[in-house]
Amino acid sequence: MKGKAIIFSAPSGSGKTTIVRHLLSKGLNLEFSVSACSRKPRGNEVHGKDYYFFSVEEFRRGIEEDEFIEWEEVYQDHYYGTLKSELERIWNKGKHVIFDVDVVGGKNLKTIFKEKALAVFVQPPSIEILGQRLRDRSTDSEEKILDRLAKASREMEYSKNFDRIIVNDRLEDTLTEAKQVVLNFLTV
Repeated sequence: MKGKAIIFSAPSGSGKTTIVRHLLSKGLNLEFSVSACSRKPRGNEVHGKDYYFFSVEEFRRGIEEDEFIEWEEVYQDHYYGTLKSELERIWNKGKHVIFDVDVVGGKNLKTIFKEKALAVFVQPPSIEILGQRLRDRSTDSEEKILDRLAKASREMEYSKNFDRIIVNDRLEDTLTEAKQVVLNFLTV
């Protein structure tokens, strides 16, 4: 492994993407690992920038051909994973990789990278506030939001598998804390 790995995981809607984007803007020699998925793009998402969008068949073929360092079927026929080629692309630039992944993916990546990775669990202040954040995004149906909230309740149990837990209550404080945690890890 050429560089370090910074892993941000959280239940959907907890703020991990906002935190990762902030860290990428701070000149920390980080580059975003674009995940692969088998879902359709949402809103203005761009292939190769936000995700690598694959069909279910393409994703399954990638699994069979061992193209992923980790992957999972989050919902039936909704796959997410990390391409080995993406890590090589980033490390070949001399940068550290930063991940924005779901909780199971984060746990799996930490197991793979061990001490070369910092795994941060971003926790919402409460499930109720998380529900409001998901509704405010206006990207999912109410049924999908209820599914995500049920999943989030289960995912909170995974927090003990991470190196650090950051409660995203007040965004400004969360961003400051996340930057300091990452800086401390990169300078060790």
